[in-house]
Amino acid sequence: MLWATAPVAMAQEGAGGAQLPQRFATHTATALTLPQAVELALASHADVAAAKRLVEAMQGQVIQGGARPNPELAYALEDTRSATRSQSWQLNVPLELGGKRSARTRAAEKAREQALVQLADVQAAVRANVATAYWDALAAQERLALSQDSAALAKAATDTVAKRVAAGKVSPVEETKARVAEAGIRLELAQAASDERNAQTRLYALLGAPQASAFQLQGTGDALPPVPDFASLHLQAASAPAILLARAEVERRQALTAVEQSKRAPDITLSAGVKRSNETQRNMVLLGVSVPIPVFDRNQGNLLEALQLEDKARDELQAATVRLGSELSQAHDRLSTITTEVRTLQADVLPGAKSAYDAATVGFENGKFSFLEVLDAQRTYFSAKSQYLKALAESHRAAADIDRLLGNALRTAFTPSSQ
Repeated sequence: MLWATAPVAMAQEGAGGAQLPQRFATHTATALTLPQAVELALASHADVAAAKRLVEAMQGQVIQGGARPNPELAYALEDTRSATRSQSWQLNVPLELGGKRSARTRAAEKAREQALVQLADVQAAVRANVATAYWDALAAQERLALSQDSAALAKAATDTVAKRVAAGKVSPVEETKARVAEAGIRLELAQAASDERNAQTRLYALLGAPQASAFQLQGTGDALPPVPDFASLHLQAASAPAILLARAEVERRQALTAVEQSKRAPDITLSAGVKRSNETQRNMVLLGVSVPIPVFDRNQGNLLEALQLEDKARDELQAATVRLGSELSQAHDRLSTITTEVRTLQADVLPGAKSAYDAATVGFENGKFSFLEVLDAQRTYFSAKSQYLKALAESHRAAADIDRLLGNALRTAFTPSSQ
């Protein structure tokens, strides 16, 4: 069964007359698969763009970390009297010792690596959010179609009861009950329509599409995501974005500790210049070297802070590992439970409820059952179908959570077009 959105006419211009992006500027509904939706979201989502900017910014840190300190040009004037005046010009070149430049560069490279992991984490979250919103929209459309069928059947039943009342075969009370039931079903239809619009709004917001867009979501109503082996999930957990991010933070903190340790070695400054004395009318060469004496400031405070933050990063890595294991276990258990529920509904509940409803409908048309019996059978069937749709959407939500935690791209079996 194909779930599809109702085609919506699209405006060629957005607010203020701005031209819409070409990929959305169409009057006809565009078929949209889950991989296409993910591609659109990754190309236009603000969080992904911000994460990419951070990666680009970290490249600036790498460049700056490898920069050498600037030389210094100094000028000095001794005595303001012309006869005894002396002037000197001097070039001072600082030399970094202790591996400061390499330590800074490595710390900047680790920060860039961490930004890349953050980008992968954001992309995984966007993929999972799009998958959830996509399947929620499909389920909302199916619930809307179910409510429309229910409203049509209620209207037909009300008309049938009205004819029987007019023929004097049943009490007018039956018609009143039928109309009350029909009104309740119309309210449910309005709620289903609202839910469907809200689901589409959430999906379009993730895609960066204007609200006037029209897409036909491609998917099969009975497509279930696979339940992965629990042992394989734990094997993949070592490369999950949360773990990689925490491990990158440990490595960055280690690099920053190395930077603070390198600062304990004092830098020296070499000086070379010339001095001109008016009194002797001679030029003299100036050579010098200056070395700070680390008596009071040995960078001990900054080094202690760096070491403590490094230990903190290790603790956070351990906490992230435990948290990821717990979240994976919960998501896997939820997916397994929901999958069992969906299959039970498919195999046992829905066929039985549908058979009872069909029998009650035929019996009502032949005058063997009352309208209340038909209404009861109808509500049982539609309640079971609604429960089935909710469980199906929840199964895809649990699968998307697993993919988000592991940072996986959408699996082939999770793609609607492959079912």
